[in-house]
Amino acid sequence: MKTVGVADFKEQCMELLDKLDDHGLVITKDGKPVARVIPYNHEGAEWRLAVLNGSLRDKIKIKGGIFNTGIQWDAQS
Repeated sequence: MKTVGVADFKEQCMELLDKLDDHGLVITKDGKPVARVIPYNHEGAEWRLAVLNGSLRDKIKIKGGIFNTGIQWDAQS
C-alpha cells in the first residue's frame, strides 16, 4: 500500500486519485497514518462497507448503560 504525506497529498490529490489502485493510499501527518483512501468499486462497495463496519469489533468496551449519562437530574426544576 502506498503512503504519502498530507502536504504531498494536498499538492498531488487529483493525480494520486487517478492512479489509485485496489490497495488504496495511506495519508500520513508527521509520519503517523491519519487516513486511508480506498477506491470506490461499485460492484464490491457493500463488501468494503461491511469490513469497515466491523473493524472496531472486540476493541471497544461499553461500561454502564449507553443511554444513561449517570447524572441524576429533575426535569421539573
